[in-house]
Amino acid sequence: MSVEALFNPGSIALVGATDKSGWSISTLLNLRTYGFAGPVHLVNPRGGTVHGAPALRSLAEVPAPIDLAYVMVPTGAVLGVLREGAKLGIRCYVILTAGFGEAGPEGARLESEISAFAEENDLTILGPNGNGYINAAAGITPYGLPIPQPLLRGSVGVVLQSGALASSVLGFAQARNVGISLLTSMGNESVVSVTDVVDHLVDDPATKVIALFLETIRDPAEFSRVARRALLAGKPIVALKIGRSRLASHTAQAHTGALVGDDDVIDAALRQLGVIRVRSLEDLVITAGLLASVGPLPGRRVGVVTPSGGASEIIADRAEDEGLELPPFAPSTVARLAEIVPSFGTVQNPLDVTGYVLIDRTLLGRALEAVTADPGIDLVMLLSEPPRVAPADPAPAFALYAASARRIAESPVPVVVVSNVLTDVTEFGRAVQEETGFPYVVGGIEHGMSAIGAAVRWSAAHTRALADPASAGAPALASEEAALVGAVGVWGEHRAAALLASAGVPVVPSELVGDEAAAVAAAERFGFPVVLKTAAEGLGHKSDLGGVRLGLSSPEEVRLAYRDVVAALAGEAAALVQPQRDGGVELLVGVVRDPAWGLTLAVGLGGIWVEVLRDTALRILPVDARSVREALTELRGAALLRGVRGGEPADLDAVAEVVARVAAFAESLGDRLESLEINPLLVRGSHVEALDALVTWRT
Repeated sequence: MSVEALFNPGSIALVGATDKSGWSISTLLNLRTYGFAGPVHLVNPRGGTVHGAPALRSLAEVPAPIDLAYVMVPTGAVLGVLREGAKLGIRCYVILTAGFGEAGPEGARLESEISAFAEENDLTILGPNGNGYINAAAGITPYGLPIPQPLLRGSVGVVLQSGALASSVLGFAQARNVGISLLTSMGNESVVSVTDVVDHLVDDPATKVIALFLETIRDPAEFSRVARRALLAGKPIVALKIGRSRLASHTAQAHTGALVGDDDVIDAALRQLGVIRVRSLEDLVITAGLLASVGPLPGRRVGVVTPSGGASEIIADRAEDEGLELPPFAPSTVARLAEIVPSFGTVQNPLDVTGYVLIDRTLLGRALEAVTADPGIDLVMLLSEPPRVAPADPAPAFALYAASARRIAESPVPVVVVSNVLTDVTEFGRAVQEETGFPYVVGGIEHGMSAIGAAVRWSAAHTRALADPASAGAPALASEEAALVGAVGVWGEHRAAALLASAGVPVVPSELVGDEAAAVAAAERFGFPVVLKTAAEGLGHKSDLGGVRLGLSSPEEVRLAYRDVVAALAGEAAALVQPQRDGGVELLVGVVRDPAWGLTLAVGLGGIWVEVLRDTALRILPVDARSVREALTELRGAALLRGVRGGEPADLDAVAEVVARVAAFAESLGDRLESLEINPLLVRGSHVEALDALVTWRT
């Protein structure tokens, strides 16, 4: 749905305008204060004087065309306003009124009537139960709460699924000198959705970065589409997604279901789509402000220039957290800095130019100039901030910041300016920035390092997307291929392994036996030692039930194991005999269906430690071998795959190829597949082999 007309009206009618409503007062005041040039018509069924101006009794009395109706009437009267407006040719509406889907069944019924009427009459409706929007770029502000002054115009588009937080976000953005292009309070999204607005912002020339506050992702497929568009267009999306749930089991039969929670899947999906997920409103605004200021960053090698040794240590710790590198300076840089930094200072990265900056006001700037020329640095972090209080003679301060701004503008690499702590930018500080061109200052080392790390990761995702635009990290949300005919319930190892082998997945040899003699004969053909397992269908955790015996080294041990397994499983006689596999690293490879995002791959340390260690990395399907290899390196236990204490390192390319093949096969099984799990997948050098498998079909 196009929302261009919604956000750019030439005339507005405030329907339900009244002196008794703070929303009505604020909306009109905002329109008058922030530059809306078109006519604003006040509509009240009683007529008379409202807000000091004559009010009309209905939309039909308005003597000119109306581009946007801002609706503040009681809940039961909203549909009547829409009917009247549709007859008059009004296509765009903001419904401030609450009492709809959020209020219970009756409200939901009324909201569904509004949605149906809007669809029948091709209406664009923002809300209900929303505060409206602030189109700062165009000076159009039909917004129902007071807008703090000054309204800073900039290039961050903000979309919020919360009316109550909108003003707080706006106020914090102002405090940190972050300008907005458009802020939208979505309300119930009965017609216009978050993705409709994001789609608009991707095409909006006034917007460079999109900031989202999300309570829910209503349509994952549509969200994936617009997120992919934004990534390819070079417009970062920064999202605060709330509602992290406890880990939920999608299927009780497989370990994978216990490891893949709703929020874990959302986290994986956002990461694949190049969406930066943050954990606080402060990080939402600060990270968006940084990306709007500097754009893509060329790499993760950071040179740090500070006037504080303590700050240098904090930055070094946080850089490691964020996966940022602080490489040693090149010899030429060290030599140049040695001529600048006082003799009691130490030339290293992070660079502490010492408190001598209080005596030599040019010291920090000259050191910055030297570090930005270092050939091994991708970007520079400068610890500085605009002044807070105006001195008696502000001219020297303006000159100093103008010189720093010039150095930053002429730098061959991006310079990110970060303050020590998170404080408001004062009116004087803002004036210094505006007059001298001093850049955006990220608020506080903690938030600054988070923002730089996020910007570096987004930049890498953007580069990958441009190199491979066909994928751009877009998850596949459903498979329409036909599932296997007659596939129902839980398939145990024998059937599941045969299914995997048919797809070219390497599976340990196995023989199905029905008595002790057959078990012994199979063991002798494989050669001792062997493993004996129950072949009973529908068992997800055979070892917990006494259905597995390992390391059987003789015919007698095989016979005893067979009897024990049969007894433990209440007379189930069918068993599997396999050669014993030792050494290597055991992995879990699972695919489970998320109800919103579809098939999700989990890879992690496997065997008996799956649910104890809970060390997994997730990806939404489809995936390729490169993405799987990247997931393997994210594991806390990745060092085991690299080889420890003389252990043979795993061939990660070989492992990734097998896992990608498993994932592709899971997709091909169609929408009846609930989960597919290999646990363990044995990895020993380049040898990769599934030792156990389980498939669960949707009922």
